[in-house]
Amino acid sequence: MRVKDKVVLITGAGSGIGRETAVLFAKNGAKVVVTDVDENGGKETVDIIVKVLADNPDNKGDAFFTKLDTSNREQTRQVAKDVIERYGEIDVLINNAGIVQDALVTKMTEEQWNRVIDVDLKGPFNMVQSVVDNMIEHSIGEIINVSSVVGVYGNIGQANYAAAKAGLIGLTKTLAKELGKKGIRVNAVAPGFIQTHMTASLPEKILNAMKEKTPLKRLGLPSDVAYAIMFLASDEANFVNGIVLPVDGGLVI
Repeated sequence: MRVKDKVVLITGAGSGIGRETAVLFAKNGAKVVVTDVDENGGKETVDIIVKVLADNPDNKGDAFFTKLDTSNREQTRQVAKDVIERYGEIDVLINNAGIVQDALVTKMTEEQWNRVIDVDLKGPFNMVQSVVDNMIEHSIGEIINVSSVVGVYGNIGQANYAAAKAGLIGLTKTLAKELGKKGIRVNAVAPGFIQTHMTASLPEKILNAMKEKTPLKRLGLPSDVAYAIMFLASDEANFVNGIVLPVDGGLVI
């Protein structure tokens, strides 16, 4: 995977899929910008990367953390500006930050709806607008959005989350058409049931049901999604644009 020396900005990298992706890219020589609203989690991710790089002195990767709420437009623009001042460019944007606030539609509050839409859909839009001018200037860039199978097929109790993730797929396809002529590829991954903090609190009965629904009979690992993301960001995917790659163990066959 050729991501060596690429400058990679990852949102929601303080845990789960985002952390796994950040570490994987750093292992492969990328310069990784770790962002998250969770300052402790983000710094822990950087600490892990520092240890990984120390074990391989030939790896010229780099990493630093900056706190970021992607729903805050001014913050996204400032972070992008800081990254460009430090590295000169942003090669890869990975929109991973996301939250859930589940409730049946009859009980979902306006606050629950707005917050999930703000983080899971408006956040990626803010990030794209913050980095895209720099990518256009260099006529190259990769944007990978982390959607969900829920955004394709819906899910009971997740009207806000499903709407946001479906919107993210629409955003992905539109950006792929708009930005492709500028040398920028835009793709998405759609994870299924993945072992993260979002699933850790679920009852064992629910987790077992998830496994049974998945043909591979297991939950996905954050690394399963991270490798898919790295492929889409790599030179090997140079002619891949506008796709939604399921990473779900065959759940939606």
